[in-house]
Amino acid sequence: MLDLLTRIDGTPAMVSTDLHTVLIQNPLAIAMLGDLSAHHGRAASFIYRWFTDPASRQIYPPEDLAPQSRSFVADLRAAIGRRSPGDAEATKLVDELLQQSPEFQALWTDQDVGVRRDERKRIVHPTVGMLDLNLLGSARVRRERYTGEWIPEPLPERTDWISGRPGTAATGPADPADRVTLDESVSMAFLVALESMTPAQRVALILHDVFGYPFAEIAGITGRTPAACRELASSARRRVRASLPPAAPAAHQAGLVRDFKQAWDAQDINALIRLLAPGATFTADGGGVVAAALHPIEGGEGIARYLTDLAVRASGGLTVLERTVNGRAGLVIEHEDVTVAVYAFDVADDRITHIWAVRNPDKLRPWTAG
Repeated sequence: MLDLLTRIDGTPAMVSTDLHTVLIQNPLAIAMLGDLSAHHGRAASFIYRWFTDPASRQIYPPEDLAPQSRSFVADLRAAIGRRSPGDAEATKLVDELLQQSPEFQALWTDQDVGVRRDERKRIVHPTVGMLDLNLLGSARVRRERYTGEWIPEPLPERTDWISGRPGTAATGPADPADRVTLDESVSMAFLVALESMTPAQRVALILHDVFGYPFAEIAGITGRTPAACRELASSARRRVRASLPPAAPAAHQAGLVRDFKQAWDAQDINALIRLLAPGATFTADGGGVVAAALHPIEGGEGIARYLTDLAVRASGGLTVLERTVNGRAGLVIEHEDVTVAVYAFDVADDRITHIWAVRNPDKLRPWTAG
């Protein structure tokens, strides 16, 4: 889990329970907030320390303390409402806070209930001073205001899938199966399916199926029973299976994508139609920054005509490269040695069923970094 959080570059990230016990933080979160996961026992709950240890408030401006306190208490009431009636851990936490904190006692009697969601957070860091964080620029809010279709960032593999294994010299055309590792947990179709789930389904599925957490441990993280977490993972799994076609062999997908590239380079619309399933879908993501289809294009023939028109208008100014995208054969489009688009594919029954074209420059930074 720490490895996953560490890969979240440029953003402080942490995992905590519904009772605000911080389980793990990435390095940036530790640098900004301190090591909140180092506490043990009752002090492991940040909400407990907030009302019993004045040192926990030192990084916040004085004028922000009262709103923070009210938000913590309302969120705690909401968390208890999601737990089983009489939950021992939550009951003990509340009882101790009522005994030790007059401020908590006063706020608890107000019976406010709400999910903690800050639009702005200010932190007085001991080294860099005041940090004013605009959470309206968070990923959640940006997605709600996004222009056109939203596609997860494509994951790169630096070497192409026809030139040999990574770290070895290419001695001739290699079997595409040697370069494409079919990992469903990072396939574009899987990541898109995750976006259709509820947050609770995503947490249960990822922690159990990808990271191997037992449901008893997930229950402690989410504040639900193990049975409820099992059902969340099961419903998420059904959603994934319904949205993902049976995985095509790596070499087979690589061959279809290569044929697609050749037909596209040749502007052969009939060949493209033969490679695309009649019910195929093309989804583009320009983020309102660059030109891209705002809505999915449905149907193999319509997609073929759209892509052929793109090739004609490019007039040879683009280079199409075979690359691994999210663990599968894909394509990278370059203009003057700069990546301008990344294409991911889904394949079923010897046809291409879905194409995701990411053009938003913000999502292509890993593909352009030296």
